[in-house]
Amino acid sequence: MRWRPTHAQIRAICVAAVLLAVAVFFRRPDAAVFGLPLAFLAAWGRFFRPRERPEVHTELDADVLFEGQATTYRLRVPDGVDPDIDLIVAALPRTAWFQYDPPQAAIAEPVSNGEVTLEVGVRSKRWGLRSLERPTVTATSSVGAYRIQVTSVESQAVTTLPLREGFEAVDAVPRPAGLVGLHRSRRPGEGTELAGVRPFRTGDRLRRINWAVSARTQELHVTSTWSDRDTEVVIMVDTGGEIGVSEGIDGRSSSLDTAVRAAAAVAEHYLRNGDRVRLIDTGSLFRGVRSGSGRAHLRRILDTLVHADRRGRQQDEEQLARRNRVRSDSLVLVLSPLLRPVMLGYIVTLVHSGCTVIAIDTLPPDVTSILDVDAHDTRSWPLAWRLRLLERRRDLDRLSDLGVPTVPWRGSGTLDEVLRDAARLSAAPRIRS
Repeated sequence: MRWRPTHAQIRAICVAAVLLAVAVFFRRPDAAVFGLPLAFLAAWGRFFRPRERPEVHTELDADVLFEGQATTYRLRVPDGVDPDIDLIVAALPRTAWFQYDPPQAAIAEPVSNGEVTLEVGVRSKRWGLRSLERPTVTATSSVGAYRIQVTSVESQAVTTLPLREGFEAVDAVPRPAGLVGLHRSRRPGEGTELAGVRPFRTGDRLRRINWAVSARTQELHVTSTWSDRDTEVVIMVDTGGEIGVSEGIDGRSSSLDTAVRAAAAVAEHYLRNGDRVRLIDTGSLFRGVRSGSGRAHLRRILDTLVHADRRGRQQDEEQLARRNRVRSDSLVLVLSPLLRPVMLGYIVTLVHSGCTVIAIDTLPPDVTSILDVDAHDTRSWPLAWRLRLLERRRDLDRLSDLGVPTVPWRGSGTLDEVLRDAARLSAAPRIRS
């Protein structure tokens, strides 16, 4: 593209030509008085027309954000811009789930002798992978006579990770296994939590000798500990449907919003305690995170949750059982609105395989007031939805009879009571038939 005259420049030329023509042909000096300044401005703008096209570079301070965090979208015109350029205006196309500062996402900056920088604040309101479209950048010359539209670089991708709420849960985990982690096992071993002092036995490590007790009793005694053990925590996110309205981090949350944010919070909690965490997405045949631990594993889980989508290819009960084999001693946390028969059937399959299953209800509590009644029969729809909720209540009661507790997600402390009960039941002696 090249420098083109603005509408103001064209109007000034046309009006000046008409007024000067009237002054000449009709002998009206007053018309010349009005026409000469416009002709002078048009000539001035033409004479000082820029010859070079400015270059625009875009950058983001951070392309990975958490929900509610903000970054700065910066447009930079490098040093050495044409001195005849007077003003640079940038307008960023507004995208859903982004909040801009200024709200219009447009900013203008006069050109000085140095580098020109235009900044727009961008705040992400919902998790996901989105892009900031290329801004419209326009440079104008002196007196607004000429302008050129500059094509900037490609759009900037922004990854918004789910907001990790301050989730905490009791350390009681059913049937811990392995020799890492922060949960106390029911058997002695290498660990950090004191179990007691006992007499020395063959095979005990010398560094475990308690010299104070040994000197007092005249016999060798050692300090015994409980072994630190971990468990495999399987987080299953049901992306088979999105119930409710999503308004971002500042408004109401849909069932999918609640499930994704809860999965991120639970994963962070258990990984911080040294457990192994696995993620299963029911809406993807291939996307998922294998069991692992550590901070790098948390980032892998968050990157996978960003792609959770209700439009994914949902697996049936047989595919879930075949593609996602879960160990019998695992703690399975199912995040679902518990409306699909496929999920209810797979939960029963996990229970029969010996897993400890906890169903976390992500159905919005105000879902009856959110759904669009105008799009349905106003007489039959409320009754149909009420009957569906009664069927759901019956299914949840059946899960409860199988030993699957159902708790609504309430943030920190949601799983405390059910984890204590599960740990108590796993510690109880079992009668074999």
